[in-house]
Formats: sequence, C-alpha cells, structure tokens
Amino acid sequence: MSPQQRGGETRSRILQAAMECFAQRGYDGTGVAEICRRAEVTKGGFYHHFPSKQAVFLELLNRWLAGLDTQLEAVRAGAESIPEGLLRMAGMVRQVFEAAGGQLPIFLEFLAQAGHDPAVWRATIEPYQRYRAFFRDMIEAGIAEGTLRPIDPEIGANLIVSSAVGLVLQGMLDPQGADWGQVAEESMHMLLESLERKEK
Repeated sequence: MSPQQRGGETRSRILQAAMECFAQRGYDGTGVAEICRRAEVTKGGFYHHFPSKQAVFLELLNRWLAGLDTQLEAVRAGAESIPEGLLRMAGMVRQVFEAAGGQLPIFLEFLAQAGHDPAVWRATIEPYQRYRAFFRDMIEAGIAEGTLRPIDPEIGANLIVSSAVGLVLQGMLDPQGADWGQVAEESMHMLLESLERKEK
C-alpha cells in the first residue's frame, strides 16, 4: 500500500470514528483523544490530517452535503419536467434516512453547534442559501416551461427548503412517528397540486 493510500485510509478511519463519537456523545462531549482511540491512530496521526476537532466536524458536514448536492443535480438533470424532478427529490428523504441510519443524530449536532460557533454557523447556513437558490431556479424553470403557475420563486423555494428540513428534523426526533419518506412524497404531491399549471 502506498503512503497516499495509507494516508487516505487513516483519514477515513478518523472521520468514521469522529462521526460515531459525535453522534453518541455530542460535539462538546467528544475529545480528540476519544476519536484517536476509536480510530486507532495516535494524536500525531490525527493532527497530521486535521488541525482540530472542529476541522473534522466541518469535513463531515461538507462530505454529507456534497453527496446531497450530487444527488439533487442528478435528479434535476434526469427529470423530464420540473414537477417530476421535485417529486423525485421528495423521494430522496427516504434515502437520507436509509443511508444514514443511526448516524443522523450528528446532524442535530451541526445545528446545535451553529448556534454558538461562527465557523460552524457559516458552514451550516451557506448550504441553506444554496438550496434556496437551487429550488428558486427550478421554480423559475417550471414557470418558463409552462408546468408551474407564475408564483414568487423565492417564496416557493423557501417553502420547499423549510418543509424538507422540518421533515428531516421530525424524522430524527421521532423516527417511529411516521413513515417520513412517504410523508415527504405526499407533501410534495400536495404542494404541486397548488403549484402546477392546469390544462384548460
């Protein structure tokens, strides 16, 4: 195994260990020593790859969001119309829960830390701004293609993002409370009932 491969493997072990620790103990309750113990690396090995615990935390956030961004772009590119794309994106809520499983509590930690850590706040709020712009552009495209009624795209985008975030939070806090993937899909159907341009 080359030094680059060994370095990549060590980095992955640190990230996986940190995600498990943050999910179980919270950000404040997790120390670098605990991450190192779980990842089976020395502190020197840890600091070779990451300057701080916060850097690991932000890397986890950025990796999760990058995967989500890729999925959203792929769904939009593959959809024949904007309503179809929005429905398929609503179906991604189920995939988020199935893929993340017991690791979802770490995303509550991102929100908690954003309240009192400026760097985490900036890293957390920027994606919300990006997603609002993404869905605003989708709504504008839907209006242009004639599948959506002319509405305020900014308000529509805020509605979609707020609904998605609310569903994910409910699913984390009350996982047995509903089939949250189904709720997301049915909610989008209801929203599109009011947004779609009806044939006369």
